[in-house]
Amino acid sequence: MTVLFKLDGGLSIEKSAKVYFRTVELIEESIEGSQGLSFYFKINGLPIFLKGSNWIPADSFQDRVTSDLLRLLLQSAVDANMNTLRVWGGGIYEQDEFYRLCDELGIMVWQDFMFACALYPTDQGFLDSVRTEVAHQIRRLKSHPSIIIWGGNNENEAALMMNWFNIHTSELHTYINDYVVLYVKNIRQIVLARDKTRPFIISSPTNGAESIEEGWLSANPYDKNFGDVHFYDYSNDCWNWKIFPKARFVSEYGYQSWPSFSTLEKVSSENDWSYNSEFSLHRQHHAGGNNEMLLQIGFHFKLPKNTDPLQTFKDTIYLTQVMQAQCVKIETEFYRRSRSEIVDGKGHTMGALYWQLNDIWQGPSWASLEYGGKWKMLHYFARHFFAPLLPVGFEDQDAFFIYGVSDLHSDCKATLTVRVHTWNSLEPLCSSETERFVMEAGKAVLLYKEQVPALLGRCGNCTRQSCVVSFYLSTDNQLVSPTNHHFLSSLNETVGLQKAHITANISQQGDTFVFDLETSAVAPFVWLDVGSIPGRFSDNGFLMTEKTRTILFYPWKPTSKSELEQSFHVTSLTDTY
Repeated sequence: MTVLFKLDGGLSIEKSAKVYFRTVELIEESIEGSQGLSFYFKINGLPIFLKGSNWIPADSFQDRVTSDLLRLLLQSAVDANMNTLRVWGGGIYEQDEFYRLCDELGIMVWQDFMFACALYPTDQGFLDSVRTEVAHQIRRLKSHPSIIIWGGNNENEAALMMNWFNIHTSELHTYINDYVVLYVKNIRQIVLARDKTRPFIISSPTNGAESIEEGWLSANPYDKNFGDVHFYDYSNDCWNWKIFPKARFVSEYGYQSWPSFSTLEKVSSENDWSYNSEFSLHRQHHAGGNNEMLLQIGFHFKLPKNTDPLQTFKDTIYLTQVMQAQCVKIETEFYRRSRSEIVDGKGHTMGALYWQLNDIWQGPSWASLEYGGKWKMLHYFARHFFAPLLPVGFEDQDAFFIYGVSDLHSDCKATLTVRVHTWNSLEPLCSSETERFVMEAGKAVLLYKEQVPALLGRCGNCTRQSCVVSFYLSTDNQLVSPTNHHFLSSLNETVGLQKAHITANISQQGDTFVFDLETSAVAPFVWLDVGSIPGRFSDNGFLMTEKTRTILFYPWKPTSKSELEQSFHVTSLTDTY
């Protein structure tokens, strides 16, 4: 749209701007067979499962956040099949370029106002400042169609009602009153007066309409029957999907990992390179975080015992990324397969935004993108677990289930293939295929169920410890989903898993590099690394069950075959033994 102002004296001012059209509704209504209310978004009249992550400031020094860096990080979100980012209320209101890029790339934005994890004053001077801030941000940002919801604060409803700050009961009413004054009578009032085109919620997590009903704060803001929840559990085994909440919408969840050695190397020296060094403890800002990562690793993997301390450090970094990727995968797949069902009154999950997308510095965190944009193993996994069509496998009471999840807007015909491999052979032990079926648009449905003993018996000489299951969806023999897999036992209990010798032949095709891989044995969590050469692979962290596989590398800056060959290193799980 171009607007032309013609003024007296022949002076004219011309302004051009992009104009967008879309509708957004937040649907909170009763659900058959379940107490409480739904919590999902309709975009242009269609229910959309929001899948993505939480955005934090990309640098402590904002003048270092260039348009190129923003595009790199946001394109990486799109490349991982994300459709939504939540701009967290503990960070900053992002620069105009961030929202312009989200508009262009089709990323929906859940925009918090910048209030988080704290109690705020309500004196007149502070309220005047807040009113100016909120009015300015709405005026600046409301024309961006990418923003689909305003959020008043991060976790302050929960902080008050769960009493994070040890407020004495006799004084609680004062703080509740301050909360209502700040978020309801000021921020909410301004938002509703100045922008009627998108919904506003007061906090996250919140019970939404139920919180309003209870006087703006719910007795239990984490109620799975209403609104959104944040969920973290570092002490229980993340492979047990039953620990996760079957909630309406999960807007924060996650596990930590360490960034790659090439990222740490830039800000450390040789005496820092161990898991218990002062550097490692100083960079960890989550109390007990380094030990929590080792605990989760220990549930299913062997901790490294290399005699070389530097190699032990690198192996531990690798295992934290394996653990994080696997934990967030299992949790996200649980939320995605819960979108269409009510079980014991719970379900209809319509959003999964893990914590967190990006990093503010080089250190251990929940991020899937390292400082500077390098993809962790989790980000490669997200490309699979957020895929529009996905088969999800899980066990319950010795039965193996596969759900088909579709985010597509139209039905499609597909076939499910289930394969069983032994750890000691690159040839599949057995393979079965379903009849062709219709995958319903926007649904998660059961496709396959078999008792694990029957599955193993059908495949001959197979035990939980000696075999692994893989499965995928196809149409006319063409893959339409990622190949997913399910471990039948912990990987520290496997029988027959051999040390894999993996080689790569690198060639160039235009701006892309081709890595032709060959392995001597089945290899879990194959990790391709080219150090500090910026770019990403077409896939990484994968289970290699075939002798050869071709992977592409997309450089972000010009590089060469020889440079890649010098920097290239491959790791798989048995290399850490």
